[in-house]
Amino acid sequence: MQSHTDSRIKQLAILAMFAALSFGIYALETLIPNPIPIPGIKLGLSNIIILIVLYRYGFKEASLVLTVRLLLSCLLFGTLLSLLYSAVGGCLCLVIEGILNRFLKGKAIFVASAFGALAHNAGQFLVALLVTRSLGVLVYIPYLAIAGIITGFLTGLCAFFVLKKLPKSISS
Repeated sequence: MQSHTDSRIKQLAILAMFAALSFGIYALETLIPNPIPIPGIKLGLSNIIILIVLYRYGFKEASLVLTVRLLLSCLLFGTLLSLLYSAVGGCLCLVIEGILNRFLKGKAIFVASAFGALAHNAGQFLVALLVTRSLGVLVYIPYLAIAGIITGFLTGLCAFFVLKKLPKSISS
C-alpha cells in the first residue's frame, strides 16, 4: 500500500514532468517563425499541457505547472515585461478554462480552450493598454480574436486526444 507521502511525491514528480513538457513545448514554439505579421499571434501549444493537467488533476495543479512554465520562460527567453503579458494572459486563460471545465463537467475541452485563448488575448490587451497608454493597440482585437479561437480550438483538440491516450496510471 502506498503511503500518503509517497503519493504526494509521485504527484509532485508528475507535475514537474508536465511543467518540463510545457516549457519544452514553449521553447520549441519560440523557434517557429510567425507566418502572420501581426504582433501577439502564437499557437499557444504549451497550453495543451496546462489543459491536460487541469482536466486530469485540477485547477491548483494546473496553476502550479503554469507558474513554473511562466517563470522558466521569462528567465530563459523573456523580460519582466514579457512575464507581465504572459502571466496576466495565462492566468485569465486558466481561470476561464477552469470555470468552463466545471460548467461543462469535463466535456468539450476544445470549447474551454477556445474561450481560454480569447481570455489570454484579453489579458494581453489589458497589459498593452496599461503599458502603452494608447487605444491604438485595440486595432488588433479582431485579428487576435479570430486567431485565438482557431488556435485555442486546435490546442484543445490536441489536449482531448492526448487525454484519451494518456494512461490512468499517470494520475495519482
